[in-house]
Amino acid sequence: MIDLTDKVVLLTGGTGSFGKKFTEIVQRENRPKKLIIYSRDELKQYEMAQQFSDNNIRYFIGDVRDKERLYRAFDGVDVVIHAAALKHVPVAEYNPFEAIKTNILGAQNIIDAAIDQGIQKVIALSTDKAANPINLYGATKLCSDKLFIAANAYVGTADTRFSVVRYGNVVGSRGSVIPFFLKMKEIGEIPITDDRMTRFWITLEQGVRFVLTMLKRMVGCELFIPKIPSMKVIDLAKAIAPEAKIKNIGIRPGEKLHEVMIPEDESRSALEYRDFYVIVPDYMHKEKERYFKKNGNGYTTVPDGFCYSSDTNTDWLSIEQIQKIVEETGLIKIDNPQSSDKNSKVKICG
Repeated sequence: MIDLTDKVVLLTGGTGSFGKKFTEIVQRENRPKKLIIYSRDELKQYEMAQQFSDNNIRYFIGDVRDKERLYRAFDGVDVVIHAAALKHVPVAEYNPFEAIKTNILGAQNIIDAAIDQGIQKVIALSTDKAANPINLYGATKLCSDKLFIAANAYVGTADTRFSVVRYGNVVGSRGSVIPFFLKMKEIGEIPITDDRMTRFWITLEQGVRFVLTMLKRMVGCELFIPKIPSMKVIDLAKAIAPEAKIKNIGIRPGEKLHEVMIPEDESRSALEYRDFYVIVPDYMHKEKERYFKKNGNGYTTVPDGFCYSSDTNTDWLSIEQIQKIVEETGLIKIDNPQSSDKNSKVKICG
C-alpha cells in the first residue's frame, strides 16, 4: 500500500460508497496529510462530516463538470482518486448528454486540471461495463478510460501520471441489487432478469485496497484489473431470500447476460500477475518501458484468445460464501443460512 502520510489526497465523488470506505481505511491505517472530499451534494457532505470530522479532512462542494472549481480544489494536491460518475444504467440511457457531461467531459476536466496544477498521480475508477459496452454508461466509461490512458502522452514536461482501475459489481454500494432484493423479499417474490446471468463481485474494502495497492505500483498508462470471483445472480437471490419465489422477467435494455473485464481483443496487451491483470497499450512506448523498468518481474502473458468474462471465470462464489459476504457488509443478517460451512474463503485482491 502506498504511504500517504505526507500526501494531500483529493477524492472526487467522495461522499459515495467508495469514498466513505476509502476515508475509513486511510484514516485508520494510512492517514494522509490532508484528505479532500470533493462532491456536489451538500447534504451528503454534511452527513459524512458527522462521521468523519478529523482535522485533516476538508469538504469541497464542486462538480467535475466545473473546470474552474477543479483548478481551485487541486491546488497543492499530490494524489487524485477519481470516483465521481453517473453510474446508473437506465438513468444514463434516458439522460445521455448528462452522462456524457459528467463521465467524459468531467474526465477531461480532471486531466487538464491535474496536469496544470502539478498533481503527481491520478487513478480513475472504471467498470466492467466499459469492456465491449452495449449501454451508454459503459460507452462513456470506455471513453473516459481511454482519455486517462492517453493523457500520459501529452503531459509535456509535467510529472503527472494517469492510470485506471477496472472492476466489477461492488457488494453493498449505492445502487447495488442487494437493497432491491431485500425489499422484494418482504413481498415474497424476487425478480431475476435471467437465471443464467453472472456477474463479477468485489467488496468495497477489496476495491479500496486494490486501488491503494495499484496507486503505489502505477507509473502511468496502466489499466489494472483485479482477479475477483464470479457469482450467479440467481444464487444471490437464493442467498438473501431462500424462501422467496424466483420470477424470470427477461434481460432489460442495455443489460448483458455476462460481464467482461478483459475482451479478447484487449488481451493482446494484457499481462497476468498473481492477483491481478494489467493492460499496457502498445502505443505508449515510453510509458510501457517505464512500467517494465519498475514492475517487470512476476508476470506471464495471457494465452491467445484469452477473455476474462464472468461466465468463464475459474473463481466462483457459492451460495454460502455469498451469504457470508452479504452478512459482513452489515446489510443483512441471515438467520438460517443454507450451509454451516465455516471454511469458505473469498480471495482479497491487492
